[in-house]
Amino acid sequence: MLILENVLTDRGSKYAVSGGPCRNAEEAKAFIKELKRSKKFARATHNTWAVICADGAMKNDDGEAGAGMVILRMLEREELHDHIVIVTRWFGGKHLGGDRFRHVQTAVRAYLDVV
Repeated sequence: MLILENVLTDRGSKYAVSGGPCRNAEEAKAFIKELKRSKKFARATHNTWAVICADGAMKNDDGEAGAGMVILRMLEREELHDHIVIVTRWFGGKHLGGDRFRHVQTAVRAYLDVV
């Protein structure tokens, strides 16, 4: 599991991104569970994720409407299969509007630049 913390901060909201190998829905659930073993990530406002694997394309917005699709589209463009990417956000008290999608993209790009 690769975790990049403090990828960016905007108006109090903080973002991190993590990911690793994932071949099916069961592994995706296990990966999220393992990430949330850390109290820091368990207390996050959103842990949005996506993966493309043998079970098909899967995503979860975790309350951040549309964020899972942003991650999924980036994975499709990169043709990255069997690899889950999770963008974590800790809400800072101010709504970010459309900027939140750019921040999800920035976090995913930071992750893809490392793997």
